[in-house]
Amino acid sequence: MGGYKLGSAFDLKSGRAIMVGLLLMVGSFYLGTLFGGNAPIYVSRTFPNSSSSGTTTFVNKVTLTYRKTPLVIPESGMNVCPITFNEYIPCHDPSYVKKLLPSLDLSRKEELERHCPPLEKRLFCLVPPPKDYKIPIRWPTSRDYVWQSNVNHTRLAEVKGGQNWVHERGQLWWFPGGGTHFKHGAPEYIQRLGNMMTNETGNLRSAGVFQVLDVGCGVASFSAFLLPLDIQTMSFAPKDGHENQIQFALERGIGAMISALSTKQLPYPSSSFEMVHCSRCRVDWHANDGILLKEVDRVLRPNGYFVYSAPPAYRKDKDYPLIWDKLVNLTTAMCWKLIARKIQTAIWIKEENQSCLLHNADLKRIDVCDAVDEFKPSWNTPLGNCVQISSAQTNSQKLPPRPERLSVYSESLSRIGITQEEFTTDTSFWQDQVRHYWQLMNVNETEIRNAMDMNAYCSGFAVALNSLPVWVMNIVPISMKNTLSAIYNRGILGAFHDWCEPFSTYPRTYDLLHANHLFSHYKNRGEVCSLEDIMLEMDRIIRPQGFIIIRDEKSLITRIRDLAPKFLWDVELHSLENREKKMESVLICRKKFWAIV
Repeated sequence: MGGYKLGSAFDLKSGRAIMVGLLLMVGSFYLGTLFGGNAPIYVSRTFPNSSSSGTTTFVNKVTLTYRKTPLVIPESGMNVCPITFNEYIPCHDPSYVKKLLPSLDLSRKEELERHCPPLEKRLFCLVPPPKDYKIPIRWPTSRDYVWQSNVNHTRLAEVKGGQNWVHERGQLWWFPGGGTHFKHGAPEYIQRLGNMMTNETGNLRSAGVFQVLDVGCGVASFSAFLLPLDIQTMSFAPKDGHENQIQFALERGIGAMISALSTKQLPYPSSSFEMVHCSRCRVDWHANDGILLKEVDRVLRPNGYFVYSAPPAYRKDKDYPLIWDKLVNLTTAMCWKLIARKIQTAIWIKEENQSCLLHNADLKRIDVCDAVDEFKPSWNTPLGNCVQISSAQTNSQKLPPRPERLSVYSESLSRIGITQEEFTTDTSFWQDQVRHYWQLMNVNETEIRNAMDMNAYCSGFAVALNSLPVWVMNIVPISMKNTLSAIYNRGILGAFHDWCEPFSTYPRTYDLLHANHLFSHYKNRGEVCSLEDIMLEMDRIIRPQGFIIIRDEKSLITRIRDLAPKFLWDVELHSLENREKKMESVLICRKKFWAIV
């Protein structure tokens, strides 16, 4: 979403500037001027009713607790997981995935996909912060620096430091803006890609790129340096050997999520991105008859680009020439055109050429997918070894650049019963509500960077935040009307999800969660999808001192208000007008900053 326009990170040679910056930052932390309140309250491991001088303690018990049926929350409040579970991601839990390995297709890296344990095997306790956790550094400083104790993993700095992914600087991690194929900085690399697409006459925006999918994104420096061009990037990577790369990205305040290209479609709509980027993304595009390239074709818009910076694009040794030949054959069969190949990068364009696809299908060079329901969400959908032919509706709407794109009403909305008048009213409504929210939260603009709308509808909430230094992950629940294509057509990003399952992100990811009539949608889903389970997931992914805004039916609001203290949330009840100009209950919850003694 919106954000300050940033220049390059400190130059590698300007050691003095770097040290001065670090001294100012650390000094500001201890003076409390850059970060606000940073002292946690405590949950004691052994003496829950004791307190030492100047220390506030709570009676929640530290004990490993699994989900039971019927669900019971102790009178003392939600139990707290032991500190060893401070990075617990339920659907990407190595201990659970390890048990599944005999049944998984390891040749296709199926182990990297979501594997959610059954209810009784999920933890039902609050995920604690790690030792010495600090309130995150605020944007835009966080683009270049984060607290080391918040993501205390050194391997990435050790193996990727030479490529300028991340370096250790005292108590901080420093991100110079480099990557495997742009170790001298993302800005130069980004301009080079623009030159390659425009025959040296422009940049990525003039090439028509406004929404990007970055595959295997590392620490997301590529995405960070696209922001000055107002290019929105969905960055993703699996939880794999590059430990905690997505956690680094999110701690920096850059939009990202855990995901993998393996056996299922990505949780994004078809025809959503003008560019898919792979810089040493560790994906074997040539394998399995190019099935993963066909998934790229699905999410690319007509005339979108596939940018490939990897050894097969330039090296002549080992098996790289053979791999390159396979890629050329596959992309030719899909009717992509290679438009540039130089300096370790190749770029293809997905041309609008239906006759070419049908011709190649007749020649058995490629399979065309059967007609699909375009409103069915891509969620747990097996990959198809075929190419989709875009419908006339998909191709008919030409999108303006950002920020004009924010006002686009998609024709697809009319087909699911959302009129242009409703769309316009929704946009105006959230502009007004966001102003009220900021007054009720009583925060300044820099205190919130990472936000999620858990039931995004037409993304009016995200559009209302566009002028602020905030990015928003827009979630469309899979059992709601499928508005996600329309959200992407507004130049905004998001994903499909089912809130009966945990989300694919690290703990302590978001500064703000917005849940507009989410709980009422799930209230009749039974034991597998209880209100308490959704609250626990909210608590896992919200940062300490982060805000949770909930609007819903009065009975549900009352229940959540009563439960909130047991989750160590502060809670205030307010009333605001809804779309029908009637007063509606709104909960403003704030997660306490607590830690295990």
